[in-house]
Amino acid sequence: MRHSLLILLAGLTGTSVMGVRGADVGLIKINGAIGPATASYIARAIDVAGERSDTCLIIELDTPGGSLESTKQIVQKFYASSVPTVVYVFPDGAWAGSAGCFITLAADVASMAPGTSIGAAHPVSIGAGGEEKTSDVMKEKLEQITGSFIEGIAKKRGRNAEWARSSVVESKAIDADKALELKVIDLVAKDLPDLLNQLDDREVSGKTLKTANANVVEIPMTTQERVLQLLSHPELMMILMLVAIYGIIGELSNPGAILPGVVGAIALILVLYMATILPVNIAGLALIGVAVVLFIVDIFAPTHGVLTFGGIVAFFLGALMLFNRADPAFRLSLVYIIPATLVTAAFFVFVVGTGLRAQFLPVRAGRETMLGKSVPALARIDAGSGKVFVEGEYWNAVSESPIEPGHPVEIVGINGLTLKVKPKQPPTN
Repeated sequence: MRHSLLILLAGLTGTSVMGVRGADVGLIKINGAIGPATASYIARAIDVAGERSDTCLIIELDTPGGSLESTKQIVQKFYASSVPTVVYVFPDGAWAGSAGCFITLAADVASMAPGTSIGAAHPVSIGAGGEEKTSDVMKEKLEQITGSFIEGIAKKRGRNAEWARSSVVESKAIDADKALELKVIDLVAKDLPDLLNQLDDREVSGKTLKTANANVVEIPMTTQERVLQLLSHPELMMILMLVAIYGIIGELSNPGAILPGVVGAIALILVLYMATILPVNIAGLALIGVAVVLFIVDIFAPTHGVLTFGGIVAFFLGALMLFNRADPAFRLSLVYIIPATLVTAAFFVFVVGTGLRAQFLPVRAGRETMLGKSVPALARIDAGSGKVFVEGEYWNAVSESPIEPGHPVEIVGINGLTLKVKPKQPPTN
């Protein structure tokens, strides 16, 4: 009788007779730099997991770091969450670097896969507009602030606060086994099923996790979050910046094309938006602007390519300085910088140069080209009437001196549809 009731109960609740099935477990995956899109995604996932009464939310993490402001938002959301949060540095070879270290330590449960690493949370000293600060006082202040921040996180979660501070002040990094030994994390799991088994029956904030037989439900990014995440990549901003330059300059050098101008304007708007969420260096932007000016000036100035060479150097240095290279999350690779420099130089030398020079060439077609031409008179030309044949068309012609048919005349003016002519040589009587 009791066995039958267990079977009936299992059928009604969706549990196994061999063991009680845990509630659903939420899962999200973070791969890449931490930014506003990441903070928004994690916050929404926590809210969704809370509404569904998930037993916990697992965050698979692999990041080189990112925005400290976004990191603070994520940490605060972790603290306020009614759903236990589990950060799992995964897969093998993944890294919870810089901002990722803060996030991992702030979770209710911190876990890592074998072969992963955590640490190097030293703050990147960035001021307004992304300009690097060189003041030792500013660096020390930032170190103290972020060091205290991560130390407070570690103490709140009962983890190794001394190592946490050293990850900021001394940029220390360790692997998963060492992190477990130093009590930086709570457990090491080879994969997600192993993680669920180890989480089972663990006490977290007064709650007992039931995850051994849990149903893992992934919470995907929304379209908006995917777009915002895409716009947080330095490589994309570099590409959009080039599109904006090529499009706008292309429209100016070839008026009326329309499409290059529209595409360039859209790209420019996106670049301006990305500049508000990425650590852009004003000096790098200024150098790129100088490079564009040098390219254009050299098209007209007889410098034999000296300004173009200067533009190439300025563009390369500007691209190199565009983002803070001290932070691996926003480091622009030379794989992008070198081709972008060469393509931009070629664009201005061949495309823009040809278009701008063409605008300053003398007129080779149209009414103005008829001035000074010599043609024979088709009919007698005098002050009142006459006819000539010019460039495949018949024109009315007038002359102060009478000109007989067949005599050559020179076109000296145009008045509406009438040409003013004079005898090319004195007419014979």
